[in-house]
Amino acid sequence: MDHLDELENQSVFILREAYKNFKNLAMLWSIGKDSTVLVWLARKAFFGHCPIPLVHIDTTYKIPAMIEYRDRVAKEWGLNLVVGKNQKALDEGMNHEKGRLICCEALKTQGLQGIMEEHGYTGLILGIRRDEEGTRAKERYFSPRDKNFEWNFKDQPPELWDQYKTSFAEDTHIRIHPILHWTELNVWEYILREKIPIIDLYFATPEGTRYRSLGCAPCTGTIQSTAKTVEEIVEELKNNTTTAERSGRAQDQEDTYAMQKLRARGYM
Repeated sequence: MDHLDELENQSVFILREAYKNFKNLAMLWSIGKDSTVLVWLARKAFFGHCPIPLVHIDTTYKIPAMIEYRDRVAKEWGLNLVVGKNQKALDEGMNHEKGRLICCEALKTQGLQGIMEEHGYTGLILGIRRDEEGTRAKERYFSPRDKNFEWNFKDQPPELWDQYKTSFAEDTHIRIHPILHWTELNVWEYILREKIPIIDLYFATPEGTRYRSLGCAPCTGTIQSTAKTVEEIVEELKNNTTTAERSGRAQDQEDTYAMQKLRARGYM
């Protein structure tokens, strides 16, 4: 086995453990590379079919190409897509001009909480990685939250020698992170090996820019890059990258401690 086989095997194991131990799970699909790789892994774990509903939180500010990609791939892969939004906040005029972190909490966190409560989901599988952003480094593969989805990052179960705690109090909300141990480079190497169809916003335009991380249009910028293929992105990450992966995400730049508080309240 090579390193990608080892990563895949551990992620598949975690997905199967989650499906075996927790009832009424959902999986967050943000349309980006990480969550799409997660969907691919789920299809591998369950023999070509993803039995877990995929939740997408529509802020209405996504790049239009992301919604087109979402609907097309969901149909091609036979996915059970559940779209939620915080319509009340949108009707009251919530947008990034009120503060990006305020907007994220209203449209993403509260939108997610609403769809979880509506459908009675007791756990959520997400495609986050430790290397992506500082607060994510404090996560566990199986991370308990309280009934309000709030995260106490100082009180998380130990996970030593691939031993995972999967027994929690009845009203515990569980977040499961099967690719927590992957890196950005690992994700792109896996996309290359598996030939996973990824949205082309990640590829360089003729003007020499591309998206490295995807989010809402007003809060997501491009980077300078000439990488037009997955192979070229892999080479770029190996040899030519000195900036942080989420450097184009405006909300990450506002306040690192505020981001931690936002995630503690349930942000992805």
